[in-house]
Amino acid sequence: MKRSGWVAWLRLLAGLGILVALVWHLGSQTFLAGLRRIDAATLLAALGIGVLTTVCSAWRWCLVARGLGLRLPLGRAVADYYRALFLNAALPGGVLGDVHRAVHHGRSSGDLGRGVRAVALERTAGQVVLLVTGAVVLLVRPSPVLAPVTRFLASPAVALSVAAAGLLVLAVAVRLRRRRGASRGERALRTVVAEARQGLLARGVWPGVALSSAAVLAGYLGMFVLAARVAGATAPTAELVPLVVLALLAMALPLNVGGWGPREGVAAWAFGAAGLGAAQGLTTAVIYGVLAFVASLPGAVVLLARVFPLSAARPTASGAVPLGIRIPSKEPRRSGAERQAEGPPLAAATGMIRQRAAEVPSAVTGGVRAQASQTTAARGDTP
Repeated sequence: MKRSGWVAWLRLLAGLGILVALVWHLGSQTFLAGLRRIDAATLLAALGIGVLTTVCSAWRWCLVARGLGLRLPLGRAVADYYRALFLNAALPGGVLGDVHRAVHHGRSSGDLGRGVRAVALERTAGQVVLLVTGAVVLLVRPSPVLAPVTRFLASPAVALSVAAAGLLVLAVAVRLRRRRGASRGERALRTVVAEARQGLLARGVWPGVALSSAAVLAGYLGMFVLAARVAGATAPTAELVPLVVLALLAMALPLNVGGWGPREGVAAWAFGAAGLGAAQGLTTAVIYGVLAFVASLPGAVVLLARVFPLSAARPTASGAVPLGIRIPSKEPRRSGAERQAEGPPLAAATGMIRQRAAEVPSAVTGGVRAQASQTTAARGDTP
């Protein structure tokens, strides 16, 4: 098995391990309690929030793609984004839908590499806005959760890791500058930086990207707060927002099974640290996972419509039938003798008797000869 396959399996096992540990410590009733609290009104609200976040995400994707010189209509972007969300939620890993979206758009636009980088930049923009907003919320809003997070970030291990990473990046940059010729990696890095400027930081792109990312983040926060209310949380919204931000940040970790795993673990820990109870945090995360899956269900309709197109068996507006499709005739089959006895068919448009191509020259020649014979007889000449 390749190294990438082992890494994917390790990520799935890590997500499953988190879920198993939560069930072991908090019991399976926590998951079942979250499912019982969901009603029809909550599902409709999740669908509405999903429409807002999906349209804004598709608009952000359109802006980035057009900044890179790729054509992407908004309607097609919304449909493809819905399909990607459904695949992310239904398949392990949580990113296979985005991979399919990137490859499909790249191939259809004629530039696979640029199409993949457009999706990567679009997703990066959303994560950057989430990180910046999360840092601001955790620093501005006092919360009991902030103390252990601050102690962890200020620990010597984290400080040494950050310093080592900075020195490594600096060493690589110095080595690349000293080299005379541009290597393949350096050219790729320059291409990524140039396209990031075009797709994210251009004058006509970054305002729309920032606005759409803020709207998407507001939708995610609103859905998480809705899940907390359904789970029975009575704390003020201002106290729930820092906890929700931590859970959303955990969703960015590539250690999940269809989005499940780190989100539930961090939510249980954050709610427990805030004094709201780890069980309520786990129930909130479970309800959010169900609502997010319901919000992505229109993507299943898009997927089925692409796999089984309804217009394949319909005739076109002009009455023509697409190639490769045979429409059976309603008339009974007739033998060759019956068709010959009926005589030649009539043309539908002109009403004239249609003749075979081989019979047309003989008929014309016969008419000319008959007309010549009549002329000769009138003159008294002998043929």
